[in-house]
Amino acid sequence: MLTQPYRPVTYTIGSMSSGTGTGVPAPSNPSQVASGGMMTPGGTVVSTAQPAFEQSYIENILRLNLGKVGTFYMTYENNSEWNAKIFKGVLEAAGRDHIIISDPTTGVRTILLMVNLDYATFDQPLVYQYPGVVGNPPASRGYR
Repeated sequence: MLTQPYRPVTYTIGSMSSGTGTGVPAPSNPSQVASGGMMTPGGTVVSTAQPAFEQSYIENILRLNLGKVGTFYMTYENNSEWNAKIFKGVLEAAGRDHIIISDPTTGVRTILLMVNLDYATFDQPLVYQYPGVVGNPPASRGYR
């Protein structure tokens, strides 16, 4: 008995009829849904387009400024000081729950947890808007 390589079959919404005459539903290409969109049970694509600018979550702002030297003020549980620890270094990466910085003189890398971040300062201007994004954020939100 020959075994066929696994090939996933894709069905369009509401199309479970047999189109091959073999009792097996016919494979088809699903409707294309743009990123951020959704499809109703009837197969209609509904756009849930994002605004013309990226939302200003801390990790997004930090990602726009990789390579810059920053000072990160962290607070840790059960510490009597509000500014428990200060880290300074080159911003190498930023994720939803962490920041990675490196010491330019020693090369030592440190992972900081976002949950402990109070605030960060930088000695140079920060990039705040993604390249190629059209439009400016609304002034009513205090962005400048």
